[in-house]
Amino acid sequence: MQISRNYSKFAPFLSCAMKLISGRKELLNHLGSLRGAHESLGLVPTMGALHEGHLSLVKKALAENDSVVVTIFVNPTQFNNPDDLEKYPKTLDEDLALLGSVGQEITVFAPAVEELYNKGITSKKYFFDGLDKVMEGAFRPGHFSGVATIVQKLFELIRPDKAYFGEKDFQQLQIVRKLAHNLPFDLQIVGCPIVREPNGLAMSSRNRLLSEEMREKAGLIYKTLKEAGRMFGTENATKVGEYVSGVFSGESDMELEYFQIADEATLTPVKRKQENSKYRGFIAVYAEGIRLIDNIAMN
Repeated sequence: MQISRNYSKFAPFLSCAMKLISGRKELLNHLGSLRGAHESLGLVPTMGALHEGHLSLVKKALAENDSVVVTIFVNPTQFNNPDDLEKYPKTLDEDLALLGSVGQEITVFAPAVEELYNKGITSKKYFFDGLDKVMEGAFRPGHFSGVATIVQKLFELIRPDKAYFGEKDFQQLQIVRKLAHNLPFDLQIVGCPIVREPNGLAMSSRNRLLSEEMREKAGLIYKTLKEAGRMFGTENATKVGEYVSGVFSGESDMELEYFQIADEATLTPVKRKQENSKYRGFIAVYAEGIRLIDNIAMN
C-alpha cells in the first residue's frame, strides 16, 4: 500500500493494491512509471460519494486496461447553486473502502481544489453545437462549462487511453465525447449503462440525501419513464409529455422540473418522429428538495 503523506489517516481504508495521491507532481511521476511499462490506462472521473454505479465503471475500466485511475474531486465550477455544492456529500473514507473491495490495483487521485485550479476557480468557454443549451444546460446555467473545464484538465493531466462515464448523465456523456474529439490526442470515451436500485431509481450520490421513505417512493421516476417509452411507440411527444406532467402534478412532495424527448445524437427536442432516428426521454425531478435526473431509450 502506498499513500501520500497528506492522506496517511486514510490508511485503514486502503487495500495493499491501492495508491492514493493528492498532488499533481506525485501523480505525474506515478503515471510516468506506468507509461514506461507501456501499460494502457483507463480513467474513471468521479465527485466521490461512490456507489455501485461508480463501481461498475471501475470494474469495466479494470477489465479493459492495464492500469486505472479513479479521480475523486468535487468540482466547484459545475455547481450553479452554491447550496447544492455545500450539500454534496463528501465521504472519502467510505469511497476508499468501496474501491478497496474491488481487489485489483487502482490509483486514486483525490486533489485539493488548488491542485487543479491554481490560477483561480473559473470555467473556460466552450462551443458544443447546442448540446449544452437544452435540458440540464437550460436549467443549470454554466454547468457544462464547469464540467468540460474539469474534465479537460483531467484528460490533459492524466492522458488516459479510455475514460468511463455513466449514461445516467447522458447529456454530459455526449458533451464529453464532443470535448474528447477536439483534443490533440487519442482518447476513447466509453459510456456505461445506468445502474439502478431495486425500485428502479437510478443510482446517484444524491440519493443518500433522501429519507428512506422518499428513496423508495422515487422509484416512480423510472416507472414513469418506462411508461413514457411505451407510449412513444404510438403517441407523439406532446401526448407523452402531458402524461408525465400529469403523473407528477399529483405528487405533493415531488416536483417535475422538465421532461424532454430528444434525438440521442444531437439532443435536439423531437418535434416529429423520424423513422431512422434514436430518441431518449430525459427527466429532472425534485424530491424533498433534492434534484434527481434520469433518462431512458425511447425506441
